[in-house]
Amino acid sequence: MQEKKIWHLNKWDNPWLNTKFVIGSFIVLVVLLFSLLGGVFWNRDLAFTGSSPLNLPPAWAGGVKEHPLGTESNGRDMLAQMIVAIPSSFKVGLIAASTGLGIGLILGSCAGYFGGGIDSIIRTIADSVVTIPTLAVLIVIAAFFPMRDTTSMAFILAIFAWPGPTRIVRSQVLSLRERGYVRLAVLSGESPFGIMFREMLPNMLPWLAASLTGGISGAILGATSLEALGLGPARVPSLGTIINQAQVSSALIRGMVWWWFPPILVLMIIFTSFFLITTGLDEIANPRLREFSK
Repeated sequence: MQEKKIWHLNKWDNPWLNTKFVIGSFIVLVVLLFSLLGGVFWNRDLAFTGSSPLNLPPAWAGGVKEHPLGTESNGRDMLAQMIVAIPSSFKVGLIAASTGLGIGLILGSCAGYFGGGIDSIIRTIADSVVTIPTLAVLIVIAAFFPMRDTTSMAFILAIFAWPGPTRIVRSQVLSLRERGYVRLAVLSGESPFGIMFREMLPNMLPWLAASLTGGISGAILGATSLEALGLGPARVPSLGTIINQAQVSSALIRGMVWWWFPPILVLMIIFTSFFLITTGLDEIANPRLREFSK
């Protein structure tokens, strides 16, 4: 009986069952399911201009049930816009963060493992890019090179997304290269890249996952900032584009809360959930943080 009780306790004593990580992942999953499955239950074509009556309030504020979240001044249904916009914003964040993480993984691994001049060059460039005011540079780039789709915007954001992962990976590699299994792999004739990506990489996964989630949140924020300023792809509905259209049409002054508040609320939920995931992954990777959180 005592052995069964110990097994039952150990079953739930899993670092991946971190409360913050689970809650944040659940929220992200709910938001994604709402946007991805929303098209099954709602007509996405209502997100186009002129597809609906103008300036209808939400159904609970005197509107009609055919447009439960209301419509805006261009004749677009707000629910349909949200369903279309959320995946677009997630796409930008995922592409930018994944690209930045991939570059950072290669550069950080080389800097930490080889050291010397390679480490000095990569570290200096990464530290220099970190000091650049990213949003100001992105505004200048977007002003001279119009972004016609979300993919091009994501790759432009990725230019500034790699220094953070590079520094994280470098610090982890500097620590791991002194471990016994790495020394054994060197003595057995394993190639440097084999050691970096077959021996060290699995031990860095929690840190890399935390860097990815933080990068996605940062990329979504950067993309939303550009779109809210009118510098994003105008034809692609996104959360930032909705905010920009509401701003241009003076929705705040006109009291059209249902136009500007939903995208801001969704962004707040997304940032909060990714913050919880990143914090949870940090605690999963660092046992000391787990003990402190308890």
